[in-house]
Amino acid sequence: MIETPYLLFLGDAPDMLAAKVAIGIRDWRPDHAVGQLSLPGCGADLGLTEMTLAEAKAAGAKTLVIGVANRGGVISAAWKEVLIQALEMGYDLASGLHNLLRDEGDLVAAAQTHGGTLHDVRVPTVGYPIANGVKRSGKRCLAVGTDCSVGKMYTALAMDAEMQKRGMKSTFRATGQTGILITGHGVPLDAVIADFMAGSIEYLTPDNDPDHWDLIEGQGSLFHVSYSGVTMALVHGGQPDALILCHEPTRDHMRGLPGYSLPSLEQLRDTALGLAQVGNPDCKVVGISVNTQHLGEDEAVAYLAEVEAQMGLPAVDPYRHGAGRLVDALDAV
Repeated sequence: MIETPYLLFLGDAPDMLAAKVAIGIRDWRPDHAVGQLSLPGCGADLGLTEMTLAEAKAAGAKTLVIGVANRGGVISAAWKEVLIQALEMGYDLASGLHNLLRDEGDLVAAAQTHGGTLHDVRVPTVGYPIANGVKRSGKRCLAVGTDCSVGKMYTALAMDAEMQKRGMKSTFRATGQTGILITGHGVPLDAVIADFMAGSIEYLTPDNDPDHWDLIEGQGSLFHVSYSGVTMALVHGGQPDALILCHEPTRDHMRGLPGYSLPSLEQLRDTALGLAQVGNPDCKVVGISVNTQHLGEDEAVAYLAEVEAQMGLPAVDPYRHGAGRLVDALDAV
């Protein structure tokens, strides 16, 4: 187990999107975060207390969590001095990057010398099966997006929280490093060997009570040429009964792909639903989740009303306004 509380390391993240791991922990497990630690030039700010390693240690922090999700998932050379110093001071390190802590000789040596533990959460720990497509009992909902980092995890977490509040049977199923650091368990899907990706999602969402919902954390986008593979594994391995479409309306291109524009919500609906119905012919699109963080309140409300009229489905920002109407839509499936 990763010891809490955490000091969230933002490094030299260029913007808030790059710090999405830290942001997720701040928003969903605020009691786990004593503060943040940034390097000069960092473009992200969580609004937490900026702390040195010594200050955070005095405040009770036990693990330094790399809160950055950069392109390629690499441990920057600029971070090394801080990471090694943290180990020397008795911290553990936790990371969800593709570039593993355990593969960095200097970090391994420092951990061994000072008794620290290196936690790589993006490492599969189970021998997952190949997907068999057999229908499972219980119900499943998957968030799919027009792009990466548009709020798929927040949507599933907000829906799960609302369902728990109502006394409904639900489980948030983490499929990425942030979700795993928030909940303590899940499948690091993009680190699973391709042939076993869909099978890992079948494993993650097993047979359950007929009225139990698995809220599956979405990944990537079917329209993102870099990351569509993980989305496809979720669509087929999850065999969802319901899809929630997720969108961020202020983007002018796909994340990291300036030459690619975002698909329309209609394109997302038709593409995702057709693929989902291969594994579950009864799958339905039940709602739309819009990440309105870059819109003012009046602007957000007007945009949501426009999308709802356009698509004929409830359109909400579940983090800003609550997930109640999306849960109502699930309850009707």
